[in-house]
Amino acid sequence: MKFNNKLFLFLALLGLQFPLMASSHREAPLIADDPLADNVDLYAFRSPTDPNKIIIAATYVPLQLPQGGPNYYNFGENIRYEIHVDNNADRRGDEIIYRITFRQINEDPSTFFNIRLGKRNLKLVYTLEKSINGGKTFLKILVNAVVPPNNIGQRSIESPVGLNSNYPFLSQQGVRVTQTGERVFCGPVDDPFFVDLGGIFDLGDAPRQSGAPRDGIGCMNTSAIVLEIPIPYLRKKNTPATSILDPDYVIGVWASASRRQIRTLAAGKEVHSGDWVQVSRLGMPLTNEAVIPIGMKDYWNSITPYQELEDTILDEFFYNPELGLYMDDDQFGGAVPALAPLRIQRNSLQGFDFGNGQDGLYGLKGTPAVAGTALDDAIFGTLLLPAPGKPRSVDLWPIFHTGVPNFPPYQLATGKNGNPLAAGKPFISNFLPNGGDMLRLNMAVPPTPRNDPNFSTLGLVQAAVLGLTNPAYNQTTDIQFIPNMDGFPNGRRLEDDVTRIELQAVGGVVLAAIGLWYDDYIAGSANPVTQDLLDVLTYTTGVEANDKPFRSTFPFLALPWSGDGECGGDVAGLADNTPPIQAMNLGMAPTAVGSKAMVTSYPNPFSSTTTVKYRVDEPGDLRIEILDMSGKVLTTLVNEYREAGVYEANWSASGLPAGTYFAKAINSRGHILQVQKLVKSK
Repeated sequence: MKFNNKLFLFLALLGLQFPLMASSHREAPLIADDPLADNVDLYAFRSPTDPNKIIIAATYVPLQLPQGGPNYYNFGENIRYEIHVDNNADRRGDEIIYRITFRQINEDPSTFFNIRLGKRNLKLVYTLEKSINGGKTFLKILVNAVVPPNNIGQRSIESPVGLNSNYPFLSQQGVRVTQTGERVFCGPVDDPFFVDLGGIFDLGDAPRQSGAPRDGIGCMNTSAIVLEIPIPYLRKKNTPATSILDPDYVIGVWASASRRQIRTLAAGKEVHSGDWVQVSRLGMPLTNEAVIPIGMKDYWNSITPYQELEDTILDEFFYNPELGLYMDDDQFGGAVPALAPLRIQRNSLQGFDFGNGQDGLYGLKGTPAVAGTALDDAIFGTLLLPAPGKPRSVDLWPIFHTGVPNFPPYQLATGKNGNPLAAGKPFISNFLPNGGDMLRLNMAVPPTPRNDPNFSTLGLVQAAVLGLTNPAYNQTTDIQFIPNMDGFPNGRRLEDDVTRIELQAVGGVVLAAIGLWYDDYIAGSANPVTQDLLDVLTYTTGVEANDKPFRSTFPFLALPWSGDGECGGDVAGLADNTPPIQAMNLGMAPTAVGSKAMVTSYPNPFSSTTTVKYRVDEPGDLRIEILDMSGKVLTTLVNEYREAGVYEANWSASGLPAGTYFAKAINSRGHILQVQKLVKSK
């Protein structure tokens, strides 16, 4: 560790300079005061259940406490939420825009409760519009679709004095199909992002130097817009893919929120007028959060990715990223010991310096060494080697601004025979250079099965490791699908650990993948897997998984936390004959502790006798009671220990009047697992 005068000066300033590493949770001063319009995260990936579809998920309204009543968090009125898609590098601008606007309804203004007696206050409905001409005209493809309620608690959701339902059923009711065939879900979900916010905020203490890491987003919800879109709707050309790296299958995705320019307050009301103004946007995770300095964050939020191309001052934050200072012992690395494994290349191949302010590969500009590569001025060299003193113009800048072409030197070091500028193993092609910060996804790359033993939350980093070290892939320079080629930053899957991947990228892992190895590699050595490379690959913040497993079916994001529950103790159930909404453990999180029994019945409605069918997922004592509308217990149908399995019990209601009754399942701790509605007909 090197301490010098420069370091002591930096220590005095560090508390003001270090950025927050949440994806986009309250990331800029102005938008922090307007959470309803605050972009939180953006995901784009091929559906793991239907590879012919693309899933785009945009979340808004950060850091929602599930018990945040009486005015529970939700989407806002007078806001345009938009998802933008660019699929044509020949013209600057969006080709496709999905616009969602919300309207609030109070069904029972006489109460202060959000839900009471089957009625909802602060109920949201929305209109979804679609433009396929860059926003010139819009077509309404879904009108007055209902947003599922907040998961307030058991009485509000399940009891007869609430909605008399169960939350998985209500959430699944929020899945709608548009007039043009897309599936859409808008509603509350568990926030799928995961990061040790407390450690990061504490002067970059991630992984924590003392104490256990904690997910700072754990047990918090967010508001999600999720679209399932057929690939033919999104691709540039209506032709089959020529390969898994077909450049015509690349899309750029970004999301935004806009408000009217003028808001007038008077007598408990507000009036919105004037032009629409963009107040928030998001493409790549962590851009505004951890790359753009605080003085430019509000400005960055106000412009589009296409305007960003015209403002070269923003480029400087990628050419020489602030985080790079903390990964360099000759700069301020000693001040942030948690990032010690992430040391950037200062002497790669004993000749190339990628430290902040250094020249990187610029010394090769215009030489025969770069002729015919992407660094050639006749190809993309004017973008990738713009000037001296901009070392990360060849890796960080294109990752965030153009995507990566399937062109030397942006191919794996496999087959390069020690020359990083040579052709190697084709790896990824998501090059779309006509916009700035967007998620870029090559839709031709197959999805990695979530049960594949090689599935990894490290996305392209792990794909590169396999391509360099696994004999199944490193024996040829042919195009092959390598597991996790569909991972971040080729799009973004829900499971991808983007904080870890981006910190590794700032630490130079992309440079290493193409053959610009770390400083402890000796040129000509047969094994590039040095200690420095291993340190980067094994770096972790300590939080590597979401706090809930993701669902296995659309909309995939986990159900929101309940306001009356505890983290890790939510329950799930069945309603009527609706099948259970299964959660899947993707190797990212512990199996959910939740439903211990699920109940349904048949026939329902019934005339005299119905069969109550229940599934026990976790053995234990179980009681099922039958109640009338007043809540009076009429009989106890089941009251005994049950092993895991499926059981049935008959209930005869002969002698009871026609009407509504309830079967309530209770575990040994007195927790209500589910309330099932039973209807006796005349």
